[in-house]
Amino acid sequence: MNIDRLLQQSGGSATIPPVDTWQPELTGDIDIRIQADGTWLHEGKPFARPAIAKVLASLLRRDAEGYCLVTPAERWRVSVEDRPLVIVEADFRDDAWWLTTQFEDVVRLDADHPLSLSMTPEGDLAPECAIRFGLAARLHRNVFYRLVEQARVEEAASGQTVCRLYSAGSWHPLGQWSDSLPSEAP
Repeated sequence: MNIDRLLQQSGGSATIPPVDTWQPELTGDIDIRIQADGTWLHEGKPFARPAIAKVLASLLRRDAEGYCLVTPAERWRVSVEDRPLVIVEADFRDDAWWLTTQFEDVVRLDADHPLSLSMTPEGDLAPECAIRFGLAARLHRNVFYRLVEQARVEEAASGQTVCRLYSAGSWHPLGQWSDSLPSEAP
């Protein structure tokens, strides 16, 4: 995988290519690790040029072998601590929340890109949003609190307290707990 050639071809932007249609054989593992906070590391060090991580993120998908960087000719497995993307902005317009990742993916919070609750590596239940090609993004703490301010908290039939957000005609979970107060936010 020639990073400089990818940067030149992208012209500094990271449009999302059709990586879901590319089916090269798995080439192996590459020493890229994505930390839970969304930081991309190569050989244990953050990328010196943010544009590299942005271009690589446009080539990322999740398949049977795990998280992989994919081109038409090769597929490399990378290590991901939690989720590869982080939602860093949330804006409400036209009856829906629009969520933006650290690499400027923008999705409408709706039935195609719902929030769901899943366990973090620390064992906490936290919301994530489906983005593309099997990838999901965690909410950055400031985005989580912004959405909670707009959410509805109510008791579910199961007896648990749930926190839900309305967007694009449906409700999306932000959290749930059994006690009178949640233990911690994600």
